[in-house]
This record gives sequence, C-alpha cells and structure tokens, in this order.
Amino acid sequence: MSSKLKVLQIIPNLGYGGAETGCYDLAHYLPENDCFSCIVTSGGELLKFVDKKKVKIIRLPVHTKNPVLMIFNSIALVFIILFNNISIVHARSRAPAWSCFFATIITRRKFVTTFHGTYSFTNFIKKFYNSIMVRSNLVIAGSNFIFSHIKNNYSNYLHLKKLLVIFRGINVDYFDPSTTLESEEDNLLSSWGVAKNTKLILMPGRLTSWKGQEIFIEAINLVNKELGHQSFYAVILGSDQGRNVYTKKIKRLAEQYRLIPQLKFVEHCNNMPLAYKVSNIIVSASVEPEAFGRVAIEAQAMEKPIIASNIGGSNETIRNNETGFLFESNNPKSLSQKIIKVLNLDESRLKLIGIEGRKNIIKKFNVEKMCFSTYSEYKKLLN
Repeated sequence: MSSKLKVLQIIPNLGYGGAETGCYDLAHYLPENDCFSCIVTSGGELLKFVDKKKVKIIRLPVHTKNPVLMIFNSIALVFIILFNNISIVHARSRAPAWSCFFATIITRRKFVTTFHGTYSFTNFIKKFYNSIMVRSNLVIAGSNFIFSHIKNNYSNYLHLKKLLVIFRGINVDYFDPSTTLESEEDNLLSSWGVAKNTKLILMPGRLTSWKGQEIFIEAINLVNKELGHQSFYAVILGSDQGRNVYTKKIKRLAEQYRLIPQLKFVEHCNNMPLAYKVSNIIVSASVEPEAFGRVAIEAQAMEKPIIASNIGGSNETIRNNETGFLFESNNPKSLSQKIIKVLNLDESRLKLIGIEGRKNIIKKFNVEKMCFSTYSEYKKLLN
C-alpha cells in the first residue's frame, strides 16, 4: 500500500449543515497536506463549491435507507476503495456507515465515524441501527455532550474502540465582521423591510419544532409587554424543508400576538456573515439539546451577543455572561428576560462581549484546529 494517506469521506448529501460543512472543510484541508481526498455523496448544494482539482467526487445513493441499495453501496464502495487504494473510510451518517462497515471489513481498511447528533431510539432495533456509529476503529464526538451521550447509551457497543472529542469548527476568515460592506448591509436590511438603526433580533435555523421558534415568538410577545412594540424588529431565518404545517402554526402564533408588523419570516440567506452583522442579538432557542450548536459559534465569531438554551453543546461553546447568555430551555419568560437584559446593555459592554466571543471561537472552534486534529488522528490510526 502507498504510504500516502488516502481518505474517503461518505455523507448522504453535501448541503449546508454542520456535518456537511465539516466534511467539505476537511476534504479541502487534506490535499494541502499531501493527502488524497475523496467524497462519496448523493448530491447537495455545496458540491458546486468543491475544488474538483483537489477533491474527487463520486455520486452514489448513500442517502438511502433501502436495504437493497445499502448493499449495492457496500459493493460499490469496495471497488472504490480498492481502485483508489483508500487508507481510511470516514462515515458521517448512519445509513452510509452500515455500507462502509461491511466495505471496510472486506477491504481491511480503517473505519472512522463522526457521531454528529443524539440519534433518538425508542426500541432495541432503532438503538442497534444507531450503534453503527460506534462500531468503527475511531469514533469522533463533536462535543463533550455527545461524548457523554455515547458513553451513557452505547458503551456496550464500544468495546476497545477509540472514542474522543474533536470540536467542530468554522472558518473564522469567512465569519469575520470586518469583511462585510456597509452597502451590502443596507441592501439586506432593505430586503428584510428593516429600517436602518433599528435594533434587530435574529433567530437562524431550519423551521422545526425542536429548534424552538414557538418559544422565541412567545418570548418576543413578553418583551413587547415590557418594552413596547416599536423597540426592536425580529427575523426568523430558515427553511421549513417541507414542514408546511409547522410553518403555518408558528405564523398563526405570530398573528395571534399581533407581531406581524415587527416579525419577518425569511426562508434563505446566501450570506450568513452579513445576516449576523446587521443583527444586534442572535437567539438559539432549541428545546432539545444541540449536539454542538453552530449558530452560537458563528454569532460569537461575528462578535455578536448570543442568547441560547442552557442544554447540549451551547453549555460548552458559550461562556455565560462573558461571550453570550444562557437561558432556561423551553422557558419563554427566561428567554424574554435575557433579551431585555441584552437590549439594555451599553455599547462598551456589548463590544467587550463581541471581542471575547471571537477570541473564544478562534482559540477553540477554528476549522483549522478541527481539521488538524482529525488529520493527526488519521495518522495515529494507520500507525
């Protein structure tokens, strides 16, 4: 086998989520360190940004949970591994991980998984299906919260497997408050219908009940009762990904509280750093634990105060009252009190929070650190 490290990453779809962007970042980091890099995926919006000269892309239906297609994927992966002389196979989701598991047994290659979420289970069969994520030679947890979740729920599947934490990271050059133009900021605010110099509260994230949009709307209503309706504007930014019923539900809630004049629903934004830059407060109101919580990281990198639920990864990424604020999960009153607190902070305090927040991200959650740590573990695994 060639001494050159050759890595094959498998992900269902290469979209804009945390797992997908982590895969994308690592795929481009590896060639810079004289490694062969390949991604197997069914498709996705990020594919158009992949540098095809550095990263090899292979399309397979690895998003499927159909047993027949999963077997087909295993066979296809065997040929891909052997043809490209792959050293390490890294799976980032359960269905493709099962295909990788059998392919790496047949080819005798090293198998790595990243446990990206708290996969739910209500019975033994679902738990067994989830357990594929800890059946690899190296199991990577994206946060200490996920590490504990694995130890508490899957310890009987771990055996002698190596389990460690590698925090997810973001590109701090992309999420940099100094890179946006004032004209771009004005255009975005105009498209959102927000007057310049109006205080803006932003809640990014896909529209789904566990992300807490209902809690956010309830909290905004409570803030209005305290401060009045014209003290700020709010934007809920995210797609419902086909969850039309939930979208109608939260819009009806906004209408019920007469928030339509000051609350806007925006489906998509191509420039998230700009969205953070024009906002005064960022909110993450998840009612279930975030495995990591990318919004909190991105907000801090953009030097913005983040208010987040006190569960899951946010407890690790936010230094409470220093780089952001934690509120009691699933409690609109607690969230409203934090929003009022931040709205009343003076500029010098807000600036200090922003500076400390960016320093926190650069030190602990930089994408370069994530990629280097993963690359180092690859080399240890082969040695």
